[in-house]
Amino acid sequence: MFYLQAMASAMWFVPCGVVLDAQGLHSIKAYAFATTAVGAIVSPLIFGSMADRHVSPVRVLRWLSVAAAMAMTLVALALRLDWGAGIVLALIQLQALFSMPTSSIVTAIIFSRLRHAKTEFGPVRAMATLGWMSGCWVISALNADANERSAYSTAAMWLVLAGFTFVLPEVEPPKSLERLTLRQRLGWDALTLLKNHDHRGVFIAAALFYVPIAAFYPYTPTQLLGLGLTHPSAWMTLGQVTEVIAMFGLAVLFARWRVKWIMSVGLAIGVLRFGLFACNSRIAVLSAVTLHGFSLVLVLITAQIYIDERVPATWRVRAQALLSLLTSGLGNLLGFLGAGWWFDASSRSGAPRWPVFWAGLSVAMAAVLIYFLIAYHGQGAGFRRSPPEPAGRG
Repeated sequence: MFYLQAMASAMWFVPCGVVLDAQGLHSIKAYAFATTAVGAIVSPLIFGSMADRHVSPVRVLRWLSVAAAMAMTLVALALRLDWGAGIVLALIQLQALFSMPTSSIVTAIIFSRLRHAKTEFGPVRAMATLGWMSGCWVISALNADANERSAYSTAAMWLVLAGFTFVLPEVEPPKSLERLTLRQRLGWDALTLLKNHDHRGVFIAAALFYVPIAAFYPYTPTQLLGLGLTHPSAWMTLGQVTEVIAMFGLAVLFARWRVKWIMSVGLAIGVLRFGLFACNSRIAVLSAVTLHGFSLVLVLITAQIYIDERVPATWRVRAQALLSLLTSGLGNLLGFLGAGWWFDASSRSGAPRWPVFWAGLSVAMAAVLIYFLIAYHGQGAGFRRSPPEPAGRG
């Protein structure tokens, strides 16, 4: 299930920028990627309202997948028949509203089937990364990196996921969601956790981290094509290879390093990879793509585990929701729109100046690293659980 959901997501998200460029729709590219951030912000509302009606998450996933397939088909038709930038963007936003909640729903279904989540979830989560890679390979194998066939293929994959739900056992809707208020479903009440300086440092650093890395998927495929590397969707999977390696090696790091240094290394790798992008050579850019997985896992997954280990049990679900809202929602929204502005500002006569563009993002990532080193104090080596109080202890 993780594999199919991630595969469907990647088959549109990765080639989206190149497809829009090929269709003469570069002007809406930043906004098209920002639709996923809007979906990430709204998705807790969608999931919460469905849970309120006591609908099984399996059935919710089924109908959202069907709706995403229909919306994706409309996107393909709009691109093929040249319906105009406004309609294309509106349809992309529609499919994002249907597709973005599926990740959290799949995660909830999988957690309900695991007996020992701490030891079992990592390898299962790695299947999502493999699914993402497979989706990129399929798009490149179909020569759909720069045309509407990527949208048609994505629609077909969403239907495959919808069909797969019929062989899944039904899962009862989470009882804990029944009494949560709208503010709790969005994770806003978890803002009280930010009173603790270490919690605040982790949450804000993770959110700021997502601002510069939002430029990765919209603009890297374009740079790869400019360097003569065809099938950019396939080349982009180098980042997922290192993501799998990092996820399996994270437990070893936790046993030896403090949270502060794990996240700091992830942020430092982010600075380095943007510097490599700025070199604008094949070897440098492919090396930068490869480092993506290490950077993402060391920052984001570490932040998620930090929450599970340091935040009191009664606050963990809402704290994770807040982290998702700040990273995939607000961080990505600012990043996609900001990267679009910076790309236009750093270009000359419409031609991208990659060294200037990526150097600016490297400086931004360096600022996030400096902030985290100052803001996070830590409580010594290893993880120690917080006492049962709302603010917890660092």
